[in-house]
Amino acid sequence: MARRGKLRIYLGAAPGVGKTYAMLSEAHRRVERGTDVVVALVEHHDRPRTQVLLHGLEQVPRQEIRYRDGVFGEMDTDAVLRRRPQVALVDELAHTNVPGGRNEKRWQDIEELLDAGIDVVSTVNIQHLESLGDVVESITGVRQKETVPDAVVRRADQIELVDMAPEALRRRMAHGNIYAPDKVDAALSHYFRPGNLTALRELALLWTADRVDAYLRRYRDEHGIRSTWHARERLVVGLTGGPEGSTLIRRAARMAAKSSGSEIMAVYISRADGLTSASPRELAAQRTLVEQLGGTFHHVIGDEVPAALLDFARGVNANQIVLGSSRRKTWQYIFGPGVGATVARDSGPDIDVHIVTHDEVAKGRGLPAARGARLGRSRIVAGWLIGVLGPVLLTLGLAQPEPGAEFASDVLLFLSVTVLAALVGGLLPGLFSAAFGSLLLNFYFARPIHQWSIAEGHNIVAIIVFFAIAVAVATVVDRSARRTQQAARLRAESETLTLLAGSVLRGEDTLGALLERARETFGMESAALLETDPDRRHWTCVGSVSVPDQVPARPLLTPEDADVDVPVGEHAMLALSGRKLPAEDRRVLTAFALHAAAVLDRQRLKSEAHRAHKLAEGNRIRTALLAAVSHDLRTPLAAIKASVSSLRSDDVAWSEEDEADLLESIEQGADRLDQLVGNLLDMSRLQTGTVEPLIREMYLDEVVPTSLGGVPEGSVDLDIPETLPLVAADPGLLERVVANVVENAVKYSPADRQVLVRASSLGNRVELRVVDRGPGVPDTEKARIFEPFQRYGDTPRGNGVGLGLAVARGFAEAMGGTLDAEDTPGGGLTMVITLPAARTPSPAPPEETTEETTAERAPHASGARSR
Repeated sequence: MARRGKLRIYLGAAPGVGKTYAMLSEAHRRVERGTDVVVALVEHHDRPRTQVLLHGLEQVPRQEIRYRDGVFGEMDTDAVLRRRPQVALVDELAHTNVPGGRNEKRWQDIEELLDAGIDVVSTVNIQHLESLGDVVESITGVRQKETVPDAVVRRADQIELVDMAPEALRRRMAHGNIYAPDKVDAALSHYFRPGNLTALRELALLWTADRVDAYLRRYRDEHGIRSTWHARERLVVGLTGGPEGSTLIRRAARMAAKSSGSEIMAVYISRADGLTSASPRELAAQRTLVEQLGGTFHHVIGDEVPAALLDFARGVNANQIVLGSSRRKTWQYIFGPGVGATVARDSGPDIDVHIVTHDEVAKGRGLPAARGARLGRSRIVAGWLIGVLGPVLLTLGLAQPEPGAEFASDVLLFLSVTVLAALVGGLLPGLFSAAFGSLLLNFYFARPIHQWSIAEGHNIVAIIVFFAIAVAVATVVDRSARRTQQAARLRAESETLTLLAGSVLRGEDTLGALLERARETFGMESAALLETDPDRRHWTCVGSVSVPDQVPARPLLTPEDADVDVPVGEHAMLALSGRKLPAEDRRVLTAFALHAAAVLDRQRLKSEAHRAHKLAEGNRIRTALLAAVSHDLRTPLAAIKASVSSLRSDDVAWSEEDEADLLESIEQGADRLDQLVGNLLDMSRLQTGTVEPLIREMYLDEVVPTSLGGVPEGSVDLDIPETLPLVAADPGLLERVVANVVENAVKYSPADRQVLVRASSLGNRVELRVVDRGPGVPDTEKARIFEPFQRYGDTPRGNGVGLGLAVARGFAEAMGGTLDAEDTPGGGLTMVITLPAARTPSPAPPEETTEETTAERAPHASGARSR
């Protein structure tokens, strides 16, 4: 089988941290060692220091692909495969190829190189990982559509983090080492904000740390290493369900705070047969506390608490265990040394055990340790030994010259042995001891001796009474053990159900958390929620979890793949694999299934609520639109009426030129009215659900220049690069948005300062920034200016009713975009209209379209033109 190539990835938190630079530096080091290295594709983005590093490296010519009206350069995968180097440099792992190429995504090209045995060095930013899309969007406000599956990055043989402090990165930006000077201001005020960069940096560091931790756990598992490696401080807090748990958690949190990157894991271990003295209310409060302190809560089932606690600690590679001083009274130590002493004794040199004092020390534990909760194997064996050897040893010990002289005393001694056997081993050892003891009494102690007959009547009564009492005691002991076992199991079930109910009250409605709780509670390998169609022909996995860092041997795709399955409603099934569960456990599992059904219902309700919210927003937009009609109709109607009145007037003799001007004014007003009424009708049908927005792919310069008809000549400086991507928008709505925003900017901008309208691309979004040099708006008022009937400052009533920005934001959101206000550097207000870029790439030079998404696609300069 051919050797598969190795993948090395340089991971960064943001553009400009030096990923490509580090990759090229690595290439030069390998070339100096005699390695055959080629540059399959590297994007230098006109950065001088990066361009210098390309000198001396062999570059494979790019493949030119003609698409629409442009020619694009992409990696020539076939040429690289023919060249077959030892190492290929391929920049921007998450890049989307131009349609018409070999593969849709660049990472798919890289997979082909790896399959051919070629080692690949690549780069990627943290925001391009598929699983982090929601997190990155919440940080930057931009949804990443150019992503790479996490599995591709996780399969890499090496991942190296290229890190840089946000302040240093912003200095690099300000010095022009990342973007051209005309793009710096927009980048610094948008994507490269200190908060954004700090959050993305933390995200990259945490993701890399988790990846390293996964490597470490895999290595330990492959080599069977059970000892703890102190790579990261992990504190396991052992909880008993008692009131001292909160003290232990807070103490562990203070210990973790002294070491950066420490983790707290609170674990409660319940026996397989039930609880001891755990308080469900205390456990629920302690779970909430540990989660508030940044830790995690785990519920583990184990027969031996010390062994289960140590197994858990070693499994998560913890190096410290925090336990509380024993609550047992002095006399209760007869049951054993206690959990704390046992854990400290068996922890070995790799795990430190901290015993923390608290207010509940030596106050008692309520119920004793549940050693009698059921008759385990060791007790049954001990009972049989007592039942078999006890009568024999007693017979030998009572041997005397005249056996049978004290027959009543002998019966009582044999009865005590039988009772002891029943207490220890239960019914069967007690019954056997009773029967065996009866025979020995008859043969060795009842006259005539050594015969299977009894001469004295009272001895017959004694033996019968002895046997009856022995059977009764054994029966009572066995029934008591069974009742205790049932009570313990029911108590364990109640604890599990209490924790489950607590999660509902806390609002934990994520399906993954529920499945993980079910898997952990029953000690299974994997758990999944399956849904099917009404005919139950096709099953779909809605969500699944498995043992951390372990891929299940067989994926749960149908109920037949599971060891245990429980119905969830009419068309869903909760499936678990790992072992068969006894029938009594299915009662609790059914509760998990009901909770899963509730989670699905809540998800559907949330979806319905989201749709209802959208409808409400649509109604709000429509209301604003209708309220604005009186304002927007007044100007063209006034112009039309004035022109018509002038033409009909007999007092003035109009020249042909004057009449043409008046007719043109009438025509322009009529056009504006027609456009306004058309937009109004379309929006009304949109909000009633009878029509969708007329979204199409278009260039901004098709709409923006025509939307400036309402502002004076020379008041706007328009800058729309020709290389700008297509946008997906409704032309009519977009024209209204731009017109309202620009008119508002011109209204507040000084007469001698033009309003700048500049467009730029940011990954899968296109921004249109309307920049004025007016008085600006305080941060506390930025949200209010978008509300209907709001006019900023002391604007006179004749300048409008304050609906322009409200209508503009409503239209922008209806098209899937946004409208926000920012401060203009140096004074003024900047309105940012953000629109989704079209899925179809627009023709552009390669160096401007292959830039990394979101931040790298800063505004491309082009010749500014004024209106």
